[in-house]
Amino acid sequence: MDIRDVMPRKLKTFQTSLGFYDLAIAAPSMKAALEAWGAGSNLFHQGFARETDDPAVVAATMAKPGVVLKRPAGSHGRFAERSGLPADSAADEIKDGQQRRAKPNKRSPARIGEEATRKAAATYEKEQVRRHAQRRREEASAAREREQRERAIAKVQGALEKAEREHDAKTGAIEAERTAAEVRAQAEDGRWAKQKAKLMAALHRARED
Repeated sequence: MDIRDVMPRKLKTFQTSLGFYDLAIAAPSMKAALEAWGAGSNLFHQGFARETDDPAVVAATMAKPGVVLKRPAGSHGRFAERSGLPADSAADEIKDGQQRRAKPNKRSPARIGEEATRKAAATYEKEQVRRHAQRRREEASAAREREQRERAIAKVQGALEKAEREHDAKTGAIEAERTAAEVRAQAEDGRWAKQKAKLMAALHRARED
């Protein structure tokens, strides 16, 4: 077994700005960061995201590896799991801040202890395992609900088709009875016409006598 298969991957801190917030996360790769952010495109290639070595940002993300932290866009506050919206009066500062964030950080790398780095990486891997397990449970639950819904639909559809067949059978029988009744009615009309003609002739002869 490759040792890389059992050792947690080293984490890096990535930062971007989406909507009203600056986002930061400790993740093993840009791809992992993009997935956690829910980005629909490669923000790194577009210049809207980057790896950061800001000591405060690195410390915050390493304390919660794999968790997306945020702060009001354009601000210089602390990254946290929950953050308020930026003030309207800070629009110009936000714009300038976004432009600055698009440029690489020139500050020296943050000094994070090796033990803390390993602990953060291990925590990240555990969190990923937990999330994957949770996702599998959610997918299994969704599959069960979908199966139950499909069975319910099939049951109702079957009942509808059975009712339609019964209706068709009954209307067919009624139509057959109507046709037979019409035939009998026509036969009766014919019989009556003959009988009436015969009786009328007899009545006419009786009157003549």
